[in-house]
Amino acid sequence: MEKVKKASIVIPVYNEEENVPILYEKLKEVLEKLPYDYEIIFVDDGSTDRTPQILEEIAKKDKKVKVILFARNFGQTPAMVAGIDYATGDVVITMDGDLQNDPKDIPRLLEKIEEGYDVVSGWRKNRKDAAVSRKLPSKIANWLIGKLTGVKIHDYGCTLKAYRSDVIKRVRLYGELHRFIPALASTVTSVDRIIEIPVEHHPRIYGKSKYGISRTFKVISDLFFIWFMKKFLQKPIHFFGLLGIILFLLGVIPFSYLVILKLLGHSIGQRPLLIISVMFILAGLQMFTTGLISEMLMRIYFESQNKKPYVIRRALNVEER
Repeated sequence: MEKVKKASIVIPVYNEEENVPILYEKLKEVLEKLPYDYEIIFVDDGSTDRTPQILEEIAKKDKKVKVILFARNFGQTPAMVAGIDYATGDVVITMDGDLQNDPKDIPRLLEKIEEGYDVVSGWRKNRKDAAVSRKLPSKIANWLIGKLTGVKIHDYGCTLKAYRSDVIKRVRLYGELHRFIPALASTVTSVDRIIEIPVEHHPRIYGKSKYGISRTFKVISDLFFIWFMKKFLQKPIHFFGLLGIILFLLGVIPFSYLVILKLLGHSIGQRPLLIISVMFILAGLQMFTTGLISEMLMRIYFESQNKKPYVIRRALNVEER
């Protein structure tokens, strides 16, 4: 298999002033021992603490560190997109900036890439998070994602992942789709080339977690979109046509029943339940399909105009684009 020549480590950060210096030192300790060239790309997502200043100081003394500072907080997905866009390695590794991912797992991810895999996902087998607010929703979400997308891995939420550059750069990410990258990657590579390995997970020591149980509802909404994109992106008529048939039957069957009653001499003018039920069903389905169409229109908007879902205020050690 093709050997790795250069690894790009992409790290979105937001208000991680205590963690960034420690993470940088840990990364250098691991990466300097690897037989590849490397670069570290920190993407600051509009931090309000000293994180940007600390990153600038690191970039000034180490040219292998690229720093991208957003003009405001755009979210983790745009931050990840920016890092991937500016990555020059043939392998891109993403990880969190809160010290919960262990840089010592990076060589193991790269080993799997060199074995021929396109995506290597970390699995936080012994996750150090709250059971109710983090672990339980995550298990439910991972099960649902695996069922609906066909890419069955244990831990979609683990940011520590490795991708071949030619695969990840073809995956379009918007909204909050970063957690679904393995499923999205399956649209440009074989599921057989996606693998998962156990990785270390440490409890957060500094700073506060940016996630809570409310994220579960966003995951469910995004999950249905991913399912739709995988199954119906190139053949939406199969989806909307099926809905049309169902709606037609929901209307014609009770209507036929009412016609029969009318022919038998029964009065049907005082039966509002049917109309109310159909109105609610149609309204719900209309809202759902409108949401899906809106998502597709958003993709067209970004891709046709080559727009990015972020705005960079300043970039250090990064080639102009």
